[in-house]
Amino acid sequence: MDAGLQPTSASTKGGWITFPFLIATMGCLTIAAGGWTSNLIVYLINEFNVKNIDAAQIATIVNGCMTLFPIIGAILADSFFGSYLVILISSFVSLLGILLLTSTSMLNSLRPTPCDHNGSGLCIGPSKAQLAILYTSLALPCIGVAGTRFTLATMGADQFDNPKHQGVFFNWFFCTMYIGTLVSVVGIVYIEDNVSWVLGYSLSVAANLVGLAVFMLGRRYYRLLKPQGSPFTGLACVLVAAFRKRKVSLSLKSEDYCQKPELGETKFMGVTPTNSFKFLNHAALVTEGDTNSDGSIKKPWNLCTLQQVEDLKSIIRISPIWTTGILLHTPIACQMSLIVLQALAMDRHMGPHFQLSAGTMMVFVMISTSLSLAIIDRFLLPTFQKLTGTLPTPLRRIGVGHALTVASMAISALVESKRLSTARTHNLSGNSVVPMSAFWMVPQLVVVGVGEAFMFPGQVSLYYQEFPKSLKSTAAAMVSMLIGIAFYLSSAVVDFIRNTTGWLPDGINDGRMDNVYWAFTIVGLINFGYFLVCSWLYKYQNLEKEELTNSNNPF
Repeated sequence: MDAGLQPTSASTKGGWITFPFLIATMGCLTIAAGGWTSNLIVYLINEFNVKNIDAAQIATIVNGCMTLFPIIGAILADSFFGSYLVILISSFVSLLGILLLTSTSMLNSLRPTPCDHNGSGLCIGPSKAQLAILYTSLALPCIGVAGTRFTLATMGADQFDNPKHQGVFFNWFFCTMYIGTLVSVVGIVYIEDNVSWVLGYSLSVAANLVGLAVFMLGRRYYRLLKPQGSPFTGLACVLVAAFRKRKVSLSLKSEDYCQKPELGETKFMGVTPTNSFKFLNHAALVTEGDTNSDGSIKKPWNLCTLQQVEDLKSIIRISPIWTTGILLHTPIACQMSLIVLQALAMDRHMGPHFQLSAGTMMVFVMISTSLSLAIIDRFLLPTFQKLTGTLPTPLRRIGVGHALTVASMAISALVESKRLSTARTHNLSGNSVVPMSAFWMVPQLVVVGVGEAFMFPGQVSLYYQEFPKSLKSTAAAMVSMLIGIAFYLSSAVVDFIRNTTGWLPDGINDGRMDNVYWAFTIVGLINFGYFLVCSWLYKYQNLEKEELTNSNNPF
């Protein structure tokens, strides 16, 4: 994080002058998103009379949408509209959604009648109309967040030519994201719990509006890359053409392969396709009738360029590593929801008068991640480089994140075992508050936060560097996509556990949530082993040579 870095391009657009606009936009939009998502479970339980586990499931689905949909925003940015327009429209959609959610907190007609806990115990759930408005108010900002978060990351990296400066931007990007979430989790959530939901959500609206305005103010400084059309069409072309020519013998001569599709250009550059995934090489093999007299491609679905073939190969090579991220993030997704339910059933007092909000417990993850990002960037990475003469590869950073996440699940299991033991000692059932401090959960949250500080920048750097140039926005969104899949998978896992075991009843004091965490620990260990194998076999394609170790194993 070097403030003295200079613009990396001679162009009048881009460079570090865009940095404050993009980072400020990211910070404001993150505060806005955190303000309505961090305390959503409590809002659903207290204001919409939704049962505990059901509220946790809805929150998981919302988080899944926000992290899965960015792949759609990235495709739209890469293929059709460009990053700027996608971010602009998405920010506006998010603003509309938070305004609608704010209205549900303002108007009694949009919420069910509060439950009577002291009298008859009558508790009526929301009507279909109320649910329709609620779900719409959640869907719109989900779409908005999806279209901005990782598209902003890619747009920011596009402002720089130097990979080192791109890496610095990614570190600041994630640091800002966590600090923004920290502000919303501590400040806005406190206001929602202790002042009013209306004021809390209104602050989210204001933050979204400021972020949108700042982003528009920086328009004249941005380097805007024009979309080149859908790159996925070319990738699909490779599969179709390779299948059609599967019976044609491959050649060892470079002139037998299509090098360039442009008119008037030299057709052959003396390059032959790589030997990996040789079947795909058929797609670039020139046969009779594939080209016109001027050398241009006559039938696009019969002939592709070598670049298109190699682009598809690069995606195939990195896919196994990407899949390891799904089971890495699934336990974290479950933990985010279960932590809130645990906190509601624990003593959250800080002193005789102040009580921490259940939704604020995740603040310890944000603090841990933010501090860790700064320490990693300013101390650990420079020290590692001085000792070894090279920077740690993205895969090494991801590997540390894997190990710490597994450790966090094991600690979570131990803490929950103690909480359940305390509940049974005092004959407490249901969701009664156990005389045990919620701060027992801080260590597991700190560990997972440090893991995220290693993991997220490593993942974004890896995909941004290793994906084809035509898929840069998609590359950054791949991290978000696997997190989204993890959220949906975690929801399915929770449903499966509820239906097949007694570990997660509506009253968590009657269940065995510790067994859930132990199961995640075991799955995490198996997945970590799979990651180590994939990392050992993977060979970097685009990472700077000086950043790699001298070992044959780039991990």
